[in-house]
Amino acid sequence: MKKARFMPELEWQESLVETLFAREQRGEWDSWELFRLALEAERTRVVPTFDQLLSIEQLPEITPFPHQIETAKKVLNELHGRAILADEVGLGKTIEAGLILKEYLIRGLVKKVLILVPSSLVLQWVRELSVKFKIQAWAQKNAYSWTDYEIVVSSIDTAKRDPHREIVLAQEWDLVIVDEAHKLKNRKSKNWELINSLRKKYLLLLTATPVQNEMKELYNLITLLKPGQLGSTTDYSSMFMENRRLPKNRTELKRALSEVMIRNKRSEGSVQFTNRIVEPILLELSADERTLYDSVSEFIKEQYEAIEQTGKGNVLQLITLQRQICSSPYAALVSLKSMKEHPKTPAGIRERAEQLYALAEQIPAYTKVNKCLELIQQIEEKVIIFTEYRATQDFILYMLQQHGVKAVMFRGGFKKSKKDWMTELFKNRFQVLVATEAGGEGINLQFCHHVINFDLPWNPMRVEQRIGRVHRLGQTKDVKVYNLSTKGTIEEHIVNLLHEKINMFELVIGELDLILGNLKVGRQFDHDMMDLFVKGASQDEMKAKYDELGEKLKDASLNA
Repeated sequence: MKKARFMPELEWQESLVETLFAREQRGEWDSWELFRLALEAERTRVVPTFDQLLSIEQLPEITPFPHQIETAKKVLNELHGRAILADEVGLGKTIEAGLILKEYLIRGLVKKVLILVPSSLVLQWVRELSVKFKIQAWAQKNAYSWTDYEIVVSSIDTAKRDPHREIVLAQEWDLVIVDEAHKLKNRKSKNWELINSLRKKYLLLLTATPVQNEMKELYNLITLLKPGQLGSTTDYSSMFMENRRLPKNRTELKRALSEVMIRNKRSEGSVQFTNRIVEPILLELSADERTLYDSVSEFIKEQYEAIEQTGKGNVLQLITLQRQICSSPYAALVSLKSMKEHPKTPAGIRERAEQLYALAEQIPAYTKVNKCLELIQQIEEKVIIFTEYRATQDFILYMLQQHGVKAVMFRGGFKKSKKDWMTELFKNRFQVLVATEAGGEGINLQFCHHVINFDLPWNPMRVEQRIGRVHRLGQTKDVKVYNLSTKGTIEEHIVNLLHEKINMFELVIGELDLILGNLKVGRQFDHDMMDLFVKGASQDEMKAKYDELGEKLKDASLNA
């Protein structure tokens, strides 16, 4: 009986569909296909969960990794669009943020979006949103950008300044994304106050180092997302802080953080990275270079000991000079010139500086530069050369030009437009990019897989930061790293210790990026190493200093 009553209804529905289809074919009303798509879109808008990401099918330019998809789902389903994305360096936090943004846009839950990033990355964000996610975003250019565009990308420095700040705070933002969010660590800063004052529904904070110097910085970030999540400042201090930099009750702290923060690690094996092949290259200095190095080193030791006895003098200048002479005679000229020309330099030091300056000027050729040219000719592919000093960078570029090698420079202080232009030149036209560390920050160069460390920082984390420009998510080839050092110098000792004691090139970036953020071992580490060198410390004593640093690295990794 039920079937008999059901069939006429089914036949009536089929007849109606046929009639509607016939009318659509005769042009009596709009397209049936358009109606079907509109109906599907409305159904999509009312989907109650995010168990399936609708955006994946609409993004042919990218294939997200499993950890990125799971992160997006967790933010959408469990964290309700307010989260810190704290993946280790190179795991694609921007891809995760893009997925979340795209999902909200498709479902009609987000319309007005503000994305705040370092000024050097504004155009990169706009470009990646357009190419990878088919999202039309606009780089902020004037006061009208905040109101005229639905999705605005700007530097936080611009947004916090008047008259922009007033306009930004007057808007209602569905979603705010902040890249390099560790810059919000101080709740008394204008950066923190701006983000806290924004009228926003969803908030994503992206940073690989949610704690940089003190445990209170983590509290400040969490407060932006979910005030009270970690209790009052007093509660937080008593419950979760062993001291300014060390946590306690870690299990309970991690549980509380899991409700607002997601951190994927390389060591968890969610992503397979290409190999890293390191080739240390030990070079013999020429006779002229050896004379200069020995003379400068002797001068530095004398001045260092005098400073220790009198308490007067510039230790940092001596450390810099010692490292410059390991880089290139051309770089050492900078400090020597300052010494001999500064009006407060004592006469005896000025005279020695003038003598050393004259020695440096007479060096006809640089062993390291010649080796660089040889390597570039052998590789015949794109190469990045890193150096700590602009003077060395200038000389390398000059020598490359003299030998017909097309090269571009990257250094700190470049405007975002110039950085983008230099990156494009390197990618599409030139073989070599010569960069300082400051110039290499915030750029992704996965299209290159050869790195020459012309000179090496004494701190291993700085080396890792360099290599991370190419050895990251999206790199499809094994990365080859060439470390240049000179025999019989402090640089040789440093390179040996770096490889032997820290095994830095076998450690994942994520473990070392914690040191970059969490441990104050920059200038102090350089100072300690200089102190050992000047005092004629044995190789074992220098190893002990690296052992100490290695223990700090392990502790930071365990506490992550």
